Amino acid sequence: MRARQPGFTLIELLVVVAILGLLVGYAAPRYFGQVGKSEVTTAKAQIDALEKALDQYRLDTGHYPANDIGLAALVDRPLNEPRWSGPYLRKAVPLDPWGKPYIYRYPGAQGADYDLLSYGKDGQTGGSGEDADLSNH
Repeated sequence: MRARQPGFTLIELLVVVAILGLLVGYAAPRYFGQVGKSEVTTAKAQIDALEKALDQYRLDTGHYPANDIGLAALVDRPLNEPRWSGPYLRKAVPLDPWGKPYIYRYPGAQGADYDLLSYGKDGQTGGSGEDADLSNH
């Protein structure tokens, strides 16, 4: 008769794998939900920082950047803008947390000075949660 070798049986290994699967199934949605919330928070913070830079641009030049120049005017001096005192951002204009450019419109809709927005994770108007539009209004 052979001596029994130490180790795990197939049943024991399957039970451990099943338990790990249950734990991952429980924890992963909570973790990824937090990642989505942090991306929304990041987008709101970036919009706020861009608003401050746009306001400083307006204080220096007397107007907000035109649509054809857009947010690039915060980093590079526009042609025919002698009162520009930038750059107004330390780095290039950031993309939103989902890798898409922020949308800038001057003048803004409904009487606003300008519109600054991100269409969220899906990149389309409307939506909810991570797909919701984020704006400066």
